[in-house]
Amino acid sequence: MIDALDIQINKVEKSRINEVDPNNIPFGKICSDHMFLADYEDGEWKNLRIEPYAYLRLSPSTAAIHYGQSIFEGMKAFKNENGEPMLFRPKKNLKRFNRSAERMCMPAVPEEIFMGGLTELIRLDANWIPDRDGTSMYVRPFMFAADEYIGVRPSNTYKFMIFTCPVGAYYTEPVKVKIETKYARAFEGGTGFAKAAGNYASSLYPAQLAQKEGYHQLIWTDGKTHSYIEESGTMNIMFIIKDKLITPAVSDTILEGITRDSILQVARDWGMALEERKITVQEILEAIQNETIQEAFGVGTAVTVAHVSLIGYNGENFKLPVPGKENFSVRVLNYLERLKRGKEEDKFGWMYKI
Repeated sequence: MIDALDIQINKVEKSRINEVDPNNIPFGKICSDHMFLADYEDGEWKNLRIEPYAYLRLSPSTAAIHYGQSIFEGMKAFKNENGEPMLFRPKKNLKRFNRSAERMCMPAVPEEIFMGGLTELIRLDANWIPDRDGTSMYVRPFMFAADEYIGVRPSNTYKFMIFTCPVGAYYTEPVKVKIETKYARAFEGGTGFAKAAGNYASSLYPAQLAQKEGYHQLIWTDGKTHSYIEESGTMNIMFIIKDKLITPAVSDTILEGITRDSILQVARDWGMALEERKITVQEILEAIQNETIQEAFGVGTAVTVAHVSLIGYNGENFKLPVPGKENFSVRVLNYLERLKRGKEEDKFGWMYKI
């Protein structure tokens, strides 16, 4: 069905790929040659096309600008040892994308359009996938309300788009995080589980305050009591305490991360003890003080695994152990990186060949 899609393709006259320095690829600042677009009008998706990456022309009254109907996903493409483009669990992204769409009162994107547009776009810009260690192609599908109308209601028209970027590391060092005790990212009944643009907008100010104090990111706590750990900025959060992997259970206030799910599956396959449950701030502080916490790390598409070197709480900083090659977070990071590049058996069926 994907191959039968009618996608109009307008290629660039000259690629910009020679402008990229393979030794210095910043995260999210360089975009590949093309983008995929589709329009939702009159109750159906139409006008499927790939065009040169370019600015959009929008009316000042475009609904998304005023009322925030905007969602997105993030995934990565790699090249295997044969030079073939590979995506990591893209259908899992599609499922989450449409779950976000439902919560934000937006139309679902059919699998054949999502996967068809994604496949054709990456096939066209495959040369933009860097193959050095620590690099990849970041893929950004997104959708926004397109009505030219000032009025509080769901839009009748939408644009679905995908563009890609060659990227290096998101964090270049272990991260320092602060446990947030005043501001909240999400509340029960809200949109915390959705990958909605507004969630990120509301998190910027508290994160900026933390960065001024020398932290990279926040560990968000529950909005009601600030007693429970939820997630960390751009990542889900995990801890190893007494040889057990512990992470907050997903809920309507926590994004259900695909890297999170993958790491938990690997941990189970490796026979590791693990728990998905509520985690109190006090439990983490006591584990630090008792020296029973062995590792803390964030997990997500952009970072894969980001080691936490320090946790701040109420003006006090707590240093964490430096993980070595024998630690779980290091081993699982190396395993996933090899898997994504075709150097490990794909026993879970996660890799999608373009």
